[in-house]
Amino acid sequence: MQSRITIDPAICHGKPTIRGSRLLVTTILELLSGGATWDELLADYPGLEAEDIKASLDYAVQLAHFRSLPLAA
Repeated sequence: MQSRITIDPAICHGKPTIRGSRLLVTTILELLSGGATWDELLADYPGLEAEDIKASLDYAVQLAHFRSLPLAA
């Protein structure tokens, strides 16, 4: 995951991106949560690889384990 997700203060204000590009991890996650398929993402973003999508999901899992916040009812 670490080689696929990069954080660089000079790129997108230090937000996690795919391999130093300007494609934000949050963009990938939002598209997936909105119903986009892996195949659609791979077609829409030519430089994106399946391993990048998996790394984005793994990154989200790690963040979910980091801290729990109560959800509003």
